[in-house]
Amino acid sequence: MPEGHVIHRLARTLNAEFRGQALHVTSPQGRFSAEAALVTGSQLTVAEAFGKHLFLHFDAPRPAHIFYIHLGLIGQLRFEDPDDLHGQIRLHLATEIRAANLRGPQWCRLITEEVYHAALAKIGQDPLRADADPKAVWAKVHRSRRAIGSLLMDQHLFAGVGNIYRAEVLFRQKISPFRPGNQLTAAEFDALWQDLVELMAQGVEAGRIDTVRPAHTPEAMGRDPRRDDHGGEVYVYRRAGLPCYVCGSPISEKVMDGRNLFWCPHCQAA
Repeated sequence: MPEGHVIHRLARTLNAEFRGQALHVTSPQGRFSAEAALVTGSQLTVAEAFGKHLFLHFDAPRPAHIFYIHLGLIGQLRFEDPDDLHGQIRLHLATEIRAANLRGPQWCRLITEEVYHAALAKIGQDPLRADADPKAVWAKVHRSRRAIGSLLMDQHLFAGVGNIYRAEVLFRQKISPFRPGNQLTAAEFDALWQDLVELMAQGVEAGRIDTVRPAHTPEAMGRDPRRDDHGGEVYVYRRAGLPCYVCGSPISEKVMDGRNLFWCPHCQAA
């Protein structure tokens, strides 16, 4: 599933290339045709990302004028030629020279302002948003007996943080993923949150997740670059059994809350 930096990159591109323009909106697949017809010809006023949720606001003169998109596991939003309509396109937003084509989302809905605000109330704090309130997250983490590795994947707390950022930020902060939230200090939480802010902002700019510090890059260590579908240089994610770049211990792997968790048992000792 795309992590939060991907959704923020999509919102940024939509705002740069489609905002303020009257768009031709259709559903070539047919499953969203009625909703698309209600908005076509309207202007996109703003695209917003909240964690893994994308909201497209239009100036359509009707109560329901916001597209609410969640890509899920296989969804994709690609920017293509407006005449390129291959595949099962749920939503097609087009100008004369550019199109945004949505395929395979978990959902795409046309909603009202009321439903929009109700949806936002269920989403946690997004490290990539300037209006995020980490104190609200800390208050809940500080009271919880759940493992921090589990809490980081809770989208009602850390919006946009996925499996890669979860594993990497815990390694970088030398925190065991199995420590209960109520055993973290305020200083540890603050450092963890700030690291997420910086790492995810870098992900928005680069379009990939890189988490290794300068001393552990392939060039600095004289090692081969990482080869993985997800790209990016990481410390522990998908490196089970390989030596830790810091201490040399084999990276461990275990399922937590249905997702594969990676950590260094030496650097992140309980």
